[in-house]
Amino acid sequence: MESHVSEPSKTNLSEKLFAPRQTSKETSSLVKLAHVKDTPIHSALDGDSEAGWYRVMRRPQWIWQGIDPIEMEAIFARIASSKAARTRDDLLDTVIGYKPGNWVYEWCQVGARRQKAAREMLENGEVEKAAEELLIASMYYSVGAYPHLKGDELAAQAELQSNQTYREAMEKLPHQMRTIDVKYDNKTFQAFIHLPCTDKLLPTVIVSGGLDTLQSDLWRLYKDYFGPAGFAMITLDMPSVGHSSHWSLTEDTSRLHQALLQQVKDVPWVDHTRVAMLGLRFGGNAAIRLGFLEPTRLKTCISLGGMIHTALADPKRLDSMPRMYLDMMASRMGKNGVSKASLTSHLPAWSLKLQGLVGRRKIEIPMLGIGLKGDPVCTEIDNQLIAMSSWGGKAITLPDKPLHDGYHRAMTTVVDWLKEKLA
Repeated sequence: MESHVSEPSKTNLSEKLFAPRQTSKETSSLVKLAHVKDTPIHSALDGDSEAGWYRVMRRPQWIWQGIDPIEMEAIFARIASSKAARTRDDLLDTVIGYKPGNWVYEWCQVGARRQKAAREMLENGEVEKAAEELLIASMYYSVGAYPHLKGDELAAQAELQSNQTYREAMEKLPHQMRTIDVKYDNKTFQAFIHLPCTDKLLPTVIVSGGLDTLQSDLWRLYKDYFGPAGFAMITLDMPSVGHSSHWSLTEDTSRLHQALLQQVKDVPWVDHTRVAMLGLRFGGNAAIRLGFLEPTRLKTCISLGGMIHTALADPKRLDSMPRMYLDMMASRMGKNGVSKASLTSHLPAWSLKLQGLVGRRKIEIPMLGIGLKGDPVCTEIDNQLIAMSSWGGKAITLPDKPLHDGYHRAMTTVVDWLKEKLA
């Protein structure tokens, strides 16, 4: 058996992780849902499903996270022009095996190039610049792992690279990042806490993204909004994703968030009397649910484009979900090889209205529901339900164009609300 005296370098790690394997299953072939037609979706927050692609293209969000738009289109062009074997000839991003044209391969190649550039910057003493470059590399690896389906070996390796690169970046930035180990159900998951300073107790926002994002993807929220406003930000992955992959998604979407919230009182930098929760997409479901379960530990809850009721309970909307979304939901719930009808019949159980929470009673803490106009996932009705379920609650619908302005306006609205509620 081979033994290594020294730790392998990070480049070797990357080569070792992605050594060619003929056996690695291609992403679109993992879940095997029966009776699914390819249906298109357009959403200002998520992006678009495009003819000829399995994945829903989240261009606006990826650019917002730091992906270079020109580099992104070049990646898509390389995938599209590949002559390699595909799982489905009509879907461009289904090239089999870790090789040119494969989705994970193309994104990770650019991630590795960015990582190498960061190392050169470090050698030249440009530490902060190198940290920024490492963060961008981390985002490329993360998109390479998208949509983070269970059992996707290549994606799991891309996720590992994303994680390591993110931590490496954090070590070089002037602000502080720590990890919090949270025990739940005899297992442990890791949350990240970002701190603008460590010499006083800080008002804190717990943040969770959707079912297809990693917590490291939320960095921009801290850098541009929460950090400058003086808030600590704690992130955690949704059940079944990233660091929380030990747990399947159940209708108790907020159980890991609740375990974290109960442990926050022991975190030295957090003012546990001033804690809020913000959730994006499915994270919005967890955030609002947590408000009902823990009204004494939270000052406010915010849902941004949250999947609260309509998209989970309306048969027409369920029927028009793209294949990738259905695969993702099935993967999160641990249901492979079932029919589409069997899968969608489970989803109304996730509706906070059908769970007897929103729209049934008012809780003491103010809750905010924010959406972008015309969003198929988060309707104005959903946000109204949030507002009317809390004293001092509010619903806001922002125009969806121009999109970056929409993101920015949503986040400045969030920060203004938090300044008032966590004062």
